[in-house]
Amino acid sequence: MSENENISGADAAGKKVAVILSGCGVYDGSEIYEAVITLLCLDQNKAQVQCFAPNVDQLHVVNHLTGQVAEGESRNVLVEAARIARGEVQELSSANADDFDALIIPGGFGAAKNLSDFAIKGAGLTVNPEVLALTKAMHKAAKPVGLVCIAPVMSAAIFGEGVECTIGNDPDTAAAIGETGGVHVDTNVQEIHVDEDNKLVTTSAYMLAGRVSDAAMGIGKLVSKVLELA
Repeated sequence: MSENENISGADAAGKKVAVILSGCGVYDGSEIYEAVITLLCLDQNKAQVQCFAPNVDQLHVVNHLTGQVAEGESRNVLVEAARIARGEVQELSSANADDFDALIIPGGFGAAKNLSDFAIKGAGLTVNPEVLALTKAMHKAAKPVGLVCIAPVMSAAIFGEGVECTIGNDPDTAAAIGETGGVHVDTNVQEIHVDEDNKLVTTSAYMLAGRVSDAAMGIGKLVSKVLELA
């Protein structure tokens, strides 16, 4: 199958996919374009989708107009994720890997601030326990996982040493992935990387994208491949 093709509706229909959101907004939550493109591509492939988010406070709140941290302001990841999911989002603690065929995590700094602490600790990161529990359970059940943009920095924490992933070609982030025990593979914005052994699919999206159409190309391929592996 060509990477540019969606799988047939008959193949994808009925497949259940969990999507973990990390808030709302590129600087402190889920990257909105990436999240919406992911949901759109899943819908176009006739998959059944349920969004989840951890019921925790964000690391901080960023004023997206100025790019500065909004001192003294606090927001909840689950409540903010509901903005993207039109209210159709559940607490991550309620998610059960047995109920789903696949899992996808869009990017945005929330993946490095709220789903993990990569933004603070770099290669010494830890992953939110609820995120780790669900992703590890999916992996143990040999169900595919898709990680978008910066989210692949969590790959080694989830899948173990030697897992292959991509965030594009940023040398500092790639080096940090190497320090965690992951193997980074350089790609361009329209490409995906598939670790067949771990059923992990990754793409760079806005780690490289200059246009929403660039991000959409890679995310569309990721969604199709995740559904194919499911």
